[in-house]
Amino acid sequence: MMNLYSGGSAPRRLPLRFCRSVMLPLLFTLLASCSNVAVKQPEPALVSDAEKQATEDDIVRVEPVRPKIPLSEEILYKTLLAEFAGQRNRLDVAVENYVDLARMTRDPKYVERAARIAIYARNSEAAVEVARLWVELDPLNPDAHQVLAVMNLRKGQIEKALEHLEIILDYSHGKLDQKLWMIANMLGREKDRALVMQVMEKLLETRRQDPEAVYAFAHIAARTGELERATELLEAALELAPDNDNAAMSYISILQKQGRLNDALLWVEKELPTRKDNDFNLRSAYARLLTDAKRFDDARRQFEILSVQAPNNSDILFALGLLYLQSNRLDDAKIYFERLVNNDVRSDDANYYLGRIEEDHNNYEQAGVWYQSVQRGENYFDSQIRYALILAKQGRVEAARSHLQKISTQGEEQASLLVQAEGELLTEEKRYEEALAVYDAAIEGKKYNADLLYARAMLAEKMNRLELLEQDLRRILVQEPDNVQALNALGYTLADTTNRHQEAYELIKRAMDLSSGDFYILDSMGWVLYRLGRHDEAIEYLEKAMSLRRDPEIAAHLGEVLWVKGDRDAAKKVWETALQETPEDRRLLDVIKRFDY
Repeated sequence: MMNLYSGGSAPRRLPLRFCRSVMLPLLFTLLASCSNVAVKQPEPALVSDAEKQATEDDIVRVEPVRPKIPLSEEILYKTLLAEFAGQRNRLDVAVENYVDLARMTRDPKYVERAARIAIYARNSEAAVEVARLWVELDPLNPDAHQVLAVMNLRKGQIEKALEHLEIILDYSHGKLDQKLWMIANMLGREKDRALVMQVMEKLLETRRQDPEAVYAFAHIAARTGELERATELLEAALELAPDNDNAAMSYISILQKQGRLNDALLWVEKELPTRKDNDFNLRSAYARLLTDAKRFDDARRQFEILSVQAPNNSDILFALGLLYLQSNRLDDAKIYFERLVNNDVRSDDANYYLGRIEEDHNNYEQAGVWYQSVQRGENYFDSQIRYALILAKQGRVEAARSHLQKISTQGEEQASLLVQAEGELLTEEKRYEEALAVYDAAIEGKKYNADLLYARAMLAEKMNRLELLEQDLRRILVQEPDNVQALNALGYTLADTTNRHQEAYELIKRAMDLSSGDFYILDSMGWVLYRLGRHDEAIEYLEKAMSLRRDPEIAAHLGEVLWVKGDRDAAKKVWETALQETPEDRRLLDVIKRFDY
């Protein structure tokens, strides 16, 4: 059935329930009670005192008696007209005829159908009328009371809305937890958040000792953005029912949304030892929290405990593979990804990361096999590009380009990545003019694309085409004045290859203001300060950059500044340390040769 409270305007075509394929069965259902024998319709049942005292287990769904009425031409005609009108998106006609049928037949099936279509058509007046009739005919039906609760709530009539919500909870058919969540979902969709919270607090007054009710109301508070109140209610629910896993998971989630990751970790660390068998779900949440907190070693230990409890759980195996990969323990990561492949679960993800591991080991043939084994999923596109780059590394450049051109793309971003991949592999082969032609074809006369302009600018630097580099980076900055990459790249290039040092400093300073912790920008600032003759300041920035990333280019810069400043022993120490890690880096070797060290 349709969602009574779905937001947004009605679609141009109605859902499938109005299509011919389901129309006839629906007609048979609606017309099933029509016969040639008319009987007096029974009076609608009232809620008895006995029913008021019933527990939720005693409340059993009893279908209301449908009246037996003559199947007249008028009933058949109006039913057909309403259904065909609905199929053609003439909701006004459908509502008019179904409301007439509801009044005429007083059949609960017709009344329910009329109410749902009236709500779908956003005809509040008709919806209220037939919903009242629905409640009269089927007083313990929670759906009927739900309609009236919503309609009263939207009019700001809180007491009337509460009356129907209380009936749903205390008297209507169904289990209490199901009814609570029906109300929670209903209220959570309403736009007037203050009114929703007012209603919720009223309902809560007599249910503060019911953990399921408190938990459901916490859900309403969270849906309306009242995270502090949701937190309080979840704490109360957990006090009443400490083993409620759903409440525990919701509590952790709300704390994270509030930016209280440490509080969530502390709560779980205190709670976990109290759970039977060290609760699997709670430990899983703890492991994910540790990952979010970048406590990767601690997270890995928790996932290892979980893997003993569930040795074939694919999510746990995958998490362990990623965590070992993150800590650069590639052989350990490989074990977990291979287990996933052998178990034939998450195979595409596992194949991708196995390809990454083999590529890192320069085992290009095997890496290619793994990448080609990725058949679908979010890593499929990247796998195809990486396979092409591997072909290029094996000297099969034309095969690589051919493979790239066969990859289908979805959207401009993927199309841009393919251009960059082809440009990159040609650049690696020092086929600069061909690479430039690839970028030119993708850029000229096309929509602005910052990634392609930046890639072409970096190629222009290699070709010593500084005017093209500046043109492309300036074009980016016209569109995106705060593009940190473009600011830094242009500033560094001007500092390194021209005498426009003050202009370079201003560009790099703007980048620094936007991203002060980026080691590349720190290196650029140190380099431009050196060019400006501000050596002490330059050393300070370069040393900070080195503390963040042991990069050979930063080491080359820092050593040069120290050497020029007169501290040659310190310069030698920086260079020698860097050479031990990257003995063939051209930037280091060039600067050492230039200073005849």
